[in-house]
Amino acid sequence: MSIAARHITALMRQIATRDAIELVHPFAEFQTFGALAYIAECYGFRYESVRLVGKHRILHVHLVRDLDPSARQRAAANSAAFPDPGPDRPVPGMYLGSLTPVPEAQADVELITALIRYDAFAAAANRRQLQFIGWGSGALFLLMAVLTGVYAVLLPLAVLMPAFLLGALRVNTMRRAKLARQLTAAGCTPVRDGAGVERYVRPTPSPFGTPYGPPQGPAQATPYGTPQGTPYGTPQGF
Repeated sequence: MSIAARHITALMRQIATRDAIELVHPFAEFQTFGALAYIAECYGFRYESVRLVGKHRILHVHLVRDLDPSARQRAAANSAAFPDPGPDRPVPGMYLGSLTPVPEAQADVELITALIRYDAFAAAANRRQLQFIGWGSGALFLLMAVLTGVYAVLLPLAVLMPAFLLGALRVNTMRRAKLARQLTAAGCTPVRDGAGVERYVRPTPSPFGTPYGPPQGPAQATPYGTPQGTPYGTPQGF
């Protein structure tokens, strides 16, 4: 079973049995999370938030069942169009047997991916914590240099550690600014959550189809060569 098939199998199991979904794939790319979240939203869920968990800061993507009537209509339409979704069987918006979006779903998948990336970068960019670690490590290495006399090694570390962490914070800020422009251009609205962290909210989806264009059927990938645009049923985007 391919990696994409395993991801789809795990997702469909959660969709069938839970009202809250957690996507945890330590080595997955953001685009994979965006594609999986798109499929889940086609079945009546909505993207909620991300967390970075553990020592290695593993990304956890959370979705919850959307109680809005339009989400229920969307889920019913996709359940009718894709009665048996799963690995090597059609799922909304993806080429057969993969997590590669068809052209009609590409914009929506990219938008969800951008939201996930923005929230993940925000979770990673605890400014106060990084500044404290940066300046604290510099002061610690400086103190160790004075106490031990090993200036040749410790003094460069006293300079490089704060510079590295503060530089990482700067890069993170620039990435978030670029994503913010992308999200704003897509019609998303900036808001503050309960912790005061800036997030973006998508435009209210229409009951049928995506707010960025008419609903299209997902396409099937041919066994050999380039995917072909053979639609399945009448699936609904978001």
